[in-house]
Amino acid sequence: MSATPFRAGAGALYVRARLTPRGGRDGIDGVERLSDGTAVLAVRVRAAPQDGEANAALRALLAKAAGVPRSAVTQTSGATSRIKTFAIDGDPAALEARLRAAAGAP
Repeated sequence: MSATPFRAGAGALYVRARLTPRGGRDGIDGVERLSDGTAVLAVRVRAAPQDGEANAALRALLAKAAGVPRSAVTQTSGATSRIKTFAIDGDPAALEARLRAAAGAP
């Protein structure tokens, strides 16, 4: 069980997200808890879950929210799962603050 969807690494922030494809809009809905108590960043995108389109849209959305180029965001797990992990290169504390603000989380 993780209390936060964010984990600091060496020069990167790891983000666990739950993706809703075909969600009607691109946006971060906040931080949610899964049934096992794990915290995830709830994200929805308009893209369909085919040919990696939804994953690419999520990557672009995280980059925009974190204020980094798309090339700084790498998917590390969950290519075909709703729960995905991304690594965002940069200062973990600053990246987490930007993503928390985008999610409306304290």
